Amino acid sequence: MAKVTVALDAELVVEVMVLAGVGNPQDAVELVVRDYIARGHRTEARAAAHDDARREADARPQDPQG
Repeated sequence: MAKVTVALDAELVVEVMVLAGVGNPQDAVELVVRDYIARGHRTEARAAAHDDARREADARPQDPQG
């Protein structure tokens, strides 16, 4: 996999390291990025499941009224 170097504010990286409980700055930032991506995928999956359920409910035949 290709590597990218990014310059970040040292205070930001230290805070990420503390919150992630990781002693290596590279690992800490990588964990945060991977978590952000995973959350995005979970959100997309939930939204898709919700939309699918709504489409299925709308597609069911209605009972005659009256």
